Amino acid sequence: MSSLAKPNFGNMGKSARNTLGGFKAFLLRGNVVDLAIGIVIGAAFTSVVQAMVKDIITPLIPTGTKVNSLSDWSPTIAHTYITLHIGDFLNAVISFVIVAAVLYFFIVRPFSALMDHYKPQKVEVDLTRECQYCFQSVHPQATRCPHCTSPLTMPAAETMTPVAGQQEML
Repeated sequence: MSSLAKPNFGNMGKSARNTLGGFKAFLLRGNVVDLAIGIVIGAAFTSVVQAMVKDIITPLIPTGTKVNSLSDWSPTIAHTYITLHIGDFLNAVISFVIVAAVLYFFIVRPFSALMDHYKPQKVEVDLTRECQYCFQSVHPQATRCPHCTSPLTMPAAETMTPVAGQQEML
């Protein structure tokens, strides 16, 4: 009777604590918080750009119709009740282009330049060897010297020297 009155949840409790502890560590990492802030700021910026396009940019674009601005342009198809909200669609397209341009020019390009600046430069080292007859630089796999046409023997790899003007990788 005592086994029914008090079930053994000892292992399940430890598993739940480990799972929740891992979830807590995941939420408190800097990346998750930074991502959340970036999404909120991006949404706010997008709404500002949409308002600017709808209230400032598209009213300046003439439609050639009785409508005051491009954002209000909604032609109706003749003999139907279908209305095409072309102005709203063009507002969305213009907003997208502005947001994409701002992201590209103010985030992507500077970040790429920063990463290129701090990324270590990889320099490939071309190995050459000297012809034993004319002492000219020769490709390491050459069997004849291109300068004097003498037959060449294949040297060991440690006797090859880097091409002038290039440095070895560290």
